[in-house]
Amino acid sequence: MNKAHEKCGGDEWRQVIREVILPWALRDTDLGDDVLEVGPGYGATTDVLSRAVPRLTSVEIDEELAAMLTDRYADVPSVEIVNGDATSLSYADDRFSGAACFTMLHHVPTIALQDQLFAEVARVLRPGAPLVASDSLGSEELKAHHEDDTYNPVDPASLPDRLAAAGFVDVNVRVNEFGWGVIARAAD
Repeated sequence: MNKAHEKCGGDEWRQVIREVILPWALRDTDLGDDVLEVGPGYGATTDVLSRAVPRLTSVEIDEELAAMLTDRYADVPSVEIVNGDATSLSYADDRFSGAACFTMLHHVPTIALQDQLFAEVARVLRPGAPLVASDSLGSEELKAHHEDDTYNPVDPASLPDRLAAAGFVDVNVRVNEFGWGVIARAAD
């Protein structure tokens, strides 16, 4: 991520995640007792999820961010930070009771890799387990914010078909003026 993303580690962004984005995206979804978080970045969603679920495994592809989060959560036994690639997860099928992916999919460089990430998440979720995800809508302003960085926004209209192809059912996409949210269930 570029330097402009450092604000994602700040208190203002953490407050937006905690008070606006997560409540809107999650609604009343129960993620269960063993949750996978994909792409925690600076950990704003990790902070909220770590207090809301019994066990959280956060997979971060960026080595420096994963190391920072590992240090931050070193004394929290219910949180495991993994430096890894969510398009190729090392977990067994049907391992997790829920998955969360917030404001990071636009950093996945291609649609094919985004779809591979969706398929891997579906594989490691228990049948019927929810995936809750959200991200911003594509815009020229956000494209400029991502100078010298990956910016591949997800078209929310494409999500029902893409998630179904990845192994999800009951795909519910919502859009507001800022972004999109989706709740989908791993197929049985």
